Amino acid sequence: MRHETPSKKEAARPAKPFHLVLPATSANLGPAFDAAALALDLYLKIEASPATGDKFSITARGRDAAICERIENHLILNTYRETLLAEDKEVVPLSLRIRNDIPIGKGCGSSAAARLAGIALANHFGRLRWTDSQIIGEASRREHHPDNASACWMGGLTVARMSGEAEAQVVCVRPKGEWPLLLAVPKQILSTERARNVLPAQYSRADAVVNIQNSMLLLAAFTQGRHDLLPTALDDRIHQPYRSRLCPLLPRLQPLTGKEGVLGVALSGAGPSVLIFLDPRVATSKSRNIVASHLARHGVSAELLVTSITSHRARSG
Repeated sequence: MRHETPSKKEAARPAKPFHLVLPATSANLGPAFDAAALALDLYLKIEASPATGDKFSITARGRDAAICERIENHLILNTYRETLLAEDKEVVPLSLRIRNDIPIGKGCGSSAAARLAGIALANHFGRLRWTDSQIIGEASRREHHPDNASACWMGGLTVARMSGEAEAQVVCVRPKGEWPLLLAVPKQILSTERARNVLPAQYSRADAVVNIQNSMLLLAAFTQGRHDLLPTALDDRIHQPYRSRLCPLLPRLQPLTGKEGVLGVALSGAGPSVLIFLDPRVATSKSRNIVASHLARHGVSAELLVTSITSHRARSG
């Protein structure tokens, strides 16, 4: 049998499979528009290896598998290629195996996870040696806001702002106590662009002040374990009132705040999914059943996913 000696480029390519685990995220958190996000224990898992030929390939399972394995206009692969080309590095064709649990196009951070995956793959196979700050900054530049990217990469609760074209300042906060969550996911999708287009260009001073106050209260609630602050702290005047008509789950679920083990509700990202904060003193199964019954009585359907804040940052290796 004839064996060909590998070229220098082929020999330089990492040969072992590269593994990535990236969490779903929920951004905005009511008044903390474009500033804060939570990492959730729903994950995008990827195993990547150099392709045997010169073409990319993907096999996928889990949620939205058909979308995940569609090669054309694939967000992970496009980001991977663009990042390498921008750094004048060889684009190594990859074979990806994907296991996805993150709802796509529904405000759960799927695009941030995909972009971070592409950047992380480029960092590994292109030997870029980028730092966490560079990786988050590049993903934030592509996302046009840093909240989802920072929480997805760092885990837990993050507060972030852009400090340059491709730089982000990120603070990680470990919430005190237990914060059980329910994610209400509708069938329809909503693009971030469409959700942004309904927002006004200007706001009143009163609305801006209320949002600043409530954002500070929200941070205090997480850092001090003050669940009692949530009904007030989640009140928002910047984006949720304008997005409600695109996200009918929100106005339907908001009346549950303060009742039956529900501490508060907020749009997850730009919507249409809704994040429901549950009282840890009430059994999660009971709260879930109450929310399901409430939606059924009003003829509204949504998938209810029990989840929680994960402190695990994106993992690779």
